[in-house]
Amino acid sequence: MACAPSLTHCCSYRCTDLGKNFRRASHSSSSIFSSDCFETPSRPRGKLVGLGTIGYNVSFGYQTMGTTQGGITVPYNISQVKHEPDHLLVLVHGIFASPKDWTYAEAELKRQLGSNFLIHVSSSNTYIKTFAGIDGAGRRLADEVLTVVQKTKSLRKISFLAHSLGGLFARYAVAVLYSSDKLNKSQHNNIVNSTDGNPDRLGHISALGKIAGLEPINFITLATPHLGVRGRKQLPFLLGVSFLEKLAAPLAPMFTGRTGSQLFLTDGEPKNPPLLLRMSSDFEDLKFISSLGAFKNRILYANVSYDHMVGWRTSSIRRETELVKPQLQSLDGYKHIVNVKYCPAILSDGPHFPPEAAKAKEAAKNVPNTQNTAEYHDVMEEEMIRGLQRIGWKKVDVSFHSTCWPFFAHNNIHVKSEWLHNAGAGVIAHVAESLKQQESRSLIGASL
Repeated sequence: MACAPSLTHCCSYRCTDLGKNFRRASHSSSSIFSSDCFETPSRPRGKLVGLGTIGYNVSFGYQTMGTTQGGITVPYNISQVKHEPDHLLVLVHGIFASPKDWTYAEAELKRQLGSNFLIHVSSSNTYIKTFAGIDGAGRRLADEVLTVVQKTKSLRKISFLAHSLGGLFARYAVAVLYSSDKLNKSQHNNIVNSTDGNPDRLGHISALGKIAGLEPINFITLATPHLGVRGRKQLPFLLGVSFLEKLAAPLAPMFTGRTGSQLFLTDGEPKNPPLLLRMSSDFEDLKFISSLGAFKNRILYANVSYDHMVGWRTSSIRRETELVKPQLQSLDGYKHIVNVKYCPAILSDGPHFPPEAAKAKEAAKNVPNTQNTAEYHDVMEEEMIRGLQRIGWKKVDVSFHSTCWPFFAHNNIHVKSEWLHNAGAGVIAHVAESLKQQESRSLIGASL
């Protein structure tokens, strides 16, 4: 799939298709994605009388595998080795939801990831608190994460997994929690502008930037409206009917408060850029893009169809012209995962909010009609995409077309209810494998 160039640059890039080569790894701890094509380095096994036998495992590094008694090795289960978790994984729910939404995913991730991970389900933005604004929710989430970090001294790394609106809360929170003490402003901007999505170069940013004082590893969103919900088919239950979409924007704040106006890009004074546009750049003291760039791994899971809340375009950060429906055949071992692509960064000077955009915002906000709302959103969407594409993303397309209840796609993708939305179990398994793969890379790097 070719990704369209930005307005001000003629450069283009290809999204490397991993879908054809992507196969589920084995259950062994040394499993990796086939696209990465590196082998586990061979390590010697020691057998010294009176000392533990040492074996190399890609997920744990060197570990004691057994004891030697009279020249005979007596193995024991590695899971019995007790240690403090060093990797914090924060789960963030969406709009008008609660930590219960993560019941299945939390249990499954704990089972697959093991004791290296401390899985924390956020509870600071439940139900109607999600209506108070993305910025307020993001700051509450940041405070909650800091409390967890302060209570658990063994933590060294941090990752986020967020569903729906929770992805925007998480993006705001990481900007609040971000620190780059070793970089001055000029150095920091040079690094962000020079990255081409190469994991090694992005790792350089990570080495200098921290989230809540921890090394940022994974930032993963499931069906998150990164571009807001205004525009054609961005809020699918409106059926793409322009009349309904025109009414939705002024009515949204009545039902969903400040969050609604922020999602429809009508928040604030007409002269000021909407929050989601500000979140597509390093805006004043909040480094929204640099904080995301600090993560070694960024993944967008997006429903291709049947998601009544969040459209494919906004959840995958794509233009309309970039939406090429993939083959609807699941990848081996991961049901309903139909495509995986890595899209490297595109260099640009970042998003803008020109005077024409301010006028369009004022018209769309005060005298909405089909023409001016469409014009305003087209401008804002392009600017947000240009800003967010300054860093690389792995994009995972999901399709529940073959399930009995495909219209549950928005809740299937994170298995909100195990008995009703269990079609998304393959998505959670895919997320778990992605987390394990990145953890393996970190541990291999640390052991070399």
